[in-house]
Amino acid sequence: TEVMKIVNGLMKAPELATTMQEFSKEMTKAGVMEEMMNDAVDSALDSEDMEEEIEEEVDKVLASVAGETASQLPDAARTQKVKQASTSKVPEEREAVAEGGDDDEEDMEEIRARLAKVRS
Repeated sequence: TEVMKIVNGLMKAPELATTMQEFSKEMTKAGVMEEMMNDAVDSALDSEDMEEEIEEEVDKVLASVAGETASQLPDAARTQKVKQASTSKVPEEREAVAEGGDDDEEDMEEIRARLAKVRS
């Protein structure tokens, strides 16, 4: 009990309560400020609309500078190359499967021959 009296004498409860209330108010202000900052940053970084607007403006500038020539340029030359590359791999895979089929058949014949030797 003496230790408790000493600790209570050292703590000064009213000052501690006041400090805790001030701390609580400051933390609440900081939380509100953080939310406001997050909202502001999120709205500033909302780039989907900005990207679309930028693309439209670039298209307008290209159209005014290059005229009809820009509109005649191919849009997806890359996709044609990708499609060609993917279709060229398919026959190779089919050939590998066909060759593997012959090996499997030969293996099965060899296994059957061994089984016949074991049975006799």
